[in-house]
Amino acid sequence: MDDDAGLSAELAAAVAGARRRAVRDGDRQIDTAHLLHSLLEHDPEVRAAFDDGPRLARLLGYLVQRSIGYGLRWQTGVEDSGALPVVPAVPDAVEGFSPLASAAMRRARERAAGRDRLDAADGRGGGDGRAHGIDLLAAIVADPQSRAVEVLTRAGVDVPAPNSRV
Repeated sequence: MDDDAGLSAELAAAVAGARRRAVRDGDRQIDTAHLLHSLLEHDPEVRAAFDDGPRLARLLGYLVQRSIGYGLRWQTGVEDSGALPVVPAVPDAVEGFSPLASAAMRRARERAAGRDRLDAADGRGGGDGRAHGIDLLAAIVADPQSRAVEVLTRAGVDVPAPNSRV
């Protein structure tokens, strides 16, 4: 699967940033925390979901700390919710992504397609069919076992709050 197919320009830039961050940090895979960090850097709509200000500053500070050293304990593992066994070949997996990050990318695309279908049915016309950063944010915070949710929780961010605004 082409991991940038069906993504808005902003989301494609965020995914590229997450990929660079994972490589730079020496991580084996892009995980949901890499995606969250990059989304916050590249997408104003995602930042707005966290009300900007002190909460966003605290979250970004925590993500920077994680990338500097906190993430070292994660480099030996694979992000997995435990719901499914981790296997080398996951159907529809995006190469280089953790199983949860790959599933989040798929759910973001599905969310965008569903939104476009609803818009077309309501007479508002269909969208461009591309997933946006907010779609990916909704997908990564939906799994309470994701590293992104762990990062949000440790940074003191109420996870249901951004999810409800998404």
